[in-house]
Amino acid sequence: MTLPVRISRSPLLWPLAALLALLLFNLVVNPGFFTVRIQDGHLFGSLVDVLKNGSPTLLIALGMTLVIASRGVDLSVGAVVAISAAIACTSIASADDPSSPGAAIVAMTSAIGVGLLLGAWNGLLVSVFGIQPIIATLVLMTAGRGIAMLITDGQIITVNNETYSWLGGGHVLGLPAQVVVTGLILLLVAVLTRRTALGMLVEAVGINPAAARLAGVRSRSITWTVYVFAAFAASVAGLMISAQVNAADANRAGLFIELDAILAVVIGGTSLAGGRYSLTGTVIGALVLQTLTTTVYSVGIPSQYSTLFKAVVIIVVFLLQAPRLRAALRRRRRPAPPPPASGGLPSGPVPVGTDLGPTPTAVGAPAVPTGREPSGSTVVGAGNDPAEGALR
Repeated sequence: MTLPVRISRSPLLWPLAALLALLLFNLVVNPGFFTVRIQDGHLFGSLVDVLKNGSPTLLIALGMTLVIASRGVDLSVGAVVAISAAIACTSIASADDPSSPGAAIVAMTSAIGVGLLLGAWNGLLVSVFGIQPIIATLVLMTAGRGIAMLITDGQIITVNNETYSWLGGGHVLGLPAQVVVTGLILLLVAVLTRRTALGMLVEAVGINPAAARLAGVRSRSITWTVYVFAAFAASVAGLMISAQVNAADANRAGLFIELDAILAVVIGGTSLAGGRYSLTGTVIGALVLQTLTTTVYSVGIPSQYSTLFKAVVIIVVFLLQAPRLRAALRRRRRPAPPPPASGGLPSGPVPVGTDLGPTPTAVGAPAVPTGREPSGSTVVGAGNDPAEGALR
């Protein structure tokens, strides 16, 4: 298979094309879109903002990728984001010294610990009790907001802690801290799933859990692990979101972020039916969503129409990825076979099922009547008597 054919059949072709189209459109609307400047040793610019603002969604999408690859789905990640933010900000606000680094460390550790417990709960319902993933995680999705409201007592909790604020607005080697933390987690997941057998086991569970279990794969443990990791990623994302604004809003923190995460995974080419997945595709999908959001703001589309605009773009990307549509486009681009030569066989390869017509005979050869013996053949018992022939 040649390189152009492999590229045309790659599931990442259209997501990459959509990302490039959005970037070029932003460049036309805003000529300084690709401008990156250095100020006080830190990088600033529209591209940096896309990476920074898309980091929480990308982080949650990483966990969602593994969950979907195992033939599941986690609708509770938005609620876990709200609970994580509520625990961290409430812990800092109630500390003896709310501005101390120790208070921030204790708060973030507590939030991540609770997130791991919530992920273990989801994994327990799915892998042990056998509840459908969409139902099991829907329980925490609906109850999680209420838990976050109870933690914050229905108030928006604000904090003033430099250590905690660093996670939302700090920098490492000039890059935003959110980008660095997300990149490190992405690298760790890529190494564990692509350089070890863990990724193959996740795909095996997603393709056929029963066959994987018969082959000796601990399907329950794999399923439990991916839900715990998804909750861990959502907890870290919740810390990022709340640290960026130095507050926890139980009503709005992580609202509908689970849908963006699922969209990022699907745009990246991972099937909701489970099995094979693509971390690279998930990264591209998250960047497409964040670039699309940035485009909506830069163009000045009213807020009431922004979701409709995003939906139209996403539907177009999905249609271009559809196997039937891609096959139809390939058939239209394929050249038609040349017509057969007059009075003879067609030149070149003949498609299967083509009617070639009657076989031509040599010039001067007598035609063979259908249903009779050819001329010159002998039939045992045949004579010259017409009556004998009739009896036969």
